[in-house]
Amino acid sequence: MENRKRPLAAVSSPDDSFKTPEKKVSVVRVSDSDYMQWGVEEMCQYLRREDLGEWVDTFKAQKITGVGLRDLRDADLEKIGVKCLGDRLRILNSLRKLWQIETEPSKVFNDPIHGHVALHPLLIKIIDTPQFQRLRNIKQLGGTYFVFPGASHNRFEHSLGVGYLAGRLVKALNERQPELLISRRDILCVQIAGLCHDLGHGPFSHMFDGVFIPKARPGITWKHETASLSMFDYLVEANGLRPVMEEHGLVLPEDLDFIKEQIAGPLDTTAAKAKKWPYKGRQKDKSFLYEIVANKRNGIDVDKWDYFARDCYHLGINNNFDYSRFLNFARVCEVDGQKHICTRDKEVGNLYDMFHTRNCLHRRAYQHKVCNIIETMITEAFLKADPHLQFEGTEGKMFTLSTAIDDMVAYTKLTDNVFEQILNSSSPELAEAKQILHNIVCRRLYKCLGQTTSETSIHVTQETIKSLEADLARSIPQSGTQDVNLQPEDFVVSVIVMDYGMKEKNPINNVRFYCKNDVTKAIQIRKNQVSKLLPEHFVEQLIRVYCKKTDDKTLEAAKKHFVQWCMDRNFSKPQDGDIIAPELTPLKPSWSNNNEDSEEGASTEANSVNLNGKKTAKTKLF
Repeated sequence: MENRKRPLAAVSSPDDSFKTPEKKVSVVRVSDSDYMQWGVEEMCQYLRREDLGEWVDTFKAQKITGVGLRDLRDADLEKIGVKCLGDRLRILNSLRKLWQIETEPSKVFNDPIHGHVALHPLLIKIIDTPQFQRLRNIKQLGGTYFVFPGASHNRFEHSLGVGYLAGRLVKALNERQPELLISRRDILCVQIAGLCHDLGHGPFSHMFDGVFIPKARPGITWKHETASLSMFDYLVEANGLRPVMEEHGLVLPEDLDFIKEQIAGPLDTTAAKAKKWPYKGRQKDKSFLYEIVANKRNGIDVDKWDYFARDCYHLGINNNFDYSRFLNFARVCEVDGQKHICTRDKEVGNLYDMFHTRNCLHRRAYQHKVCNIIETMITEAFLKADPHLQFEGTEGKMFTLSTAIDDMVAYTKLTDNVFEQILNSSSPELAEAKQILHNIVCRRLYKCLGQTTSETSIHVTQETIKSLEADLARSIPQSGTQDVNLQPEDFVVSVIVMDYGMKEKNPINNVRFYCKNDVTKAIQIRKNQVSKLLPEHFVEQLIRVYCKKTDDKTLEAAKKHFVQWCMDRNFSKPQDGDIIAPELTPLKPSWSNNNEDSEEGASTEANSVNLNGKKTAKTKLF
């Protein structure tokens, strides 16, 4: 009861005790960093490896295990029969190698979100590499900084936060459930995965892998997680970290696989299809560890916890989700033969709030109409500059902006500085790209014509977008457009998906809960058991249209094209449709405001006039 009530410390000190139950005889070698789990046999195996085999029988007779090693002193060794001072010094010297991992000082960062954050020395070794330091120059929110002046934070500090929170969650589980046998090695791997999960982001973060690469190289499927794995391998090899990792107790290559699997999922996709355990780094008894950094099961992970708190702080938006409650209630329960992280049943409402917060951030900031068009313009500039920008990679080979993803030496050089490189260039080949970026700096942006939705889902491809833009140019309103000739290339159609992270699925259906009366039994809580005010649908598409020409005459004509296009394709009426094209909107009966439910119309009967001038009674709903 005391453990459950005791608050988690914001910073874990190197002297924090680490309590796991004594592990009995095991035929598999336990890592030296996990010596607290050693039984008598593992202790004797260590003595043999250290050329101290003559004392195996002595330690075995005294039943000395890993738990007592920290308290073993010179006097104790003499008492159990190690009479020679030289032998006692040899034994103590070997034991100090085990303690060294614990006694190394952590480095403390003062973070505006999490306060004073202490990180393990091995994490510091990773942070102090060019591959990781590169993240200092990649904006966390890409082009959003051009709209929200506080959104200047970078992937670097987010990665530190995720590594820290990953450690807090796995340590909380260990303290609450020592029977899980979470080792120091497990904790270190989880922290490294959190720290390195975003190593593969390119310039302006999601703009690079979500917009630029699909247009620059339409024939490939590439995500930043893919590059994170390649960059992590490059970071380890280029900085000679393998022996350093082994010194800190990691077992290679097993733990390297485990770290990468936490970031991007199973490395062997054929195993999942064959219904076998798909992971190589850890077996089924540690399945819950894969739900901490990037939770593929339901999306509740420390990556979201950090960017919710960090992004809201810098955007000036309130964060309605408190991850510390989840930390206090997190437990591991068995579900269908696997162990999963669960939380208290009373927390179900808070988890719905978490996904609602995610949706609000997308709607208010990440998918802000001006942010989107700025990133569209940056993408256009990058596409024009792509053939003319060169980055040196492995063995002096040169790569362009879009091909640098194939070589981590070259990719390490790609940051947001590409924007300034183009903007300040005097090269004639970059003149067009430079002009686009200059327009962004001077706030000469493409104009948003409006936003609409479709009754049916649109399968978004490059060909689909081009087809929509061509239809838009052909949708000439009946009132005419005052001799303005608009072409498909004058429009930008953007289809945005808003969801709770799992497309049309409700992520809470994949979360398991436990009750106060039985903390070992995992249960499911359906939406209708929580509230009738929760969303009925968990995904929607928004269709935004922009015009590249910004003079008043062309914009007026383009807005009428847009409204007519919405009518022709049976899309919803734009919010300002009655303002930008009042002569068009009455022509579509379903767009009449009189046909829409209102608070007054739902409770009273009122007469309305249809297009033929006849009075019709409004239906009484209640």
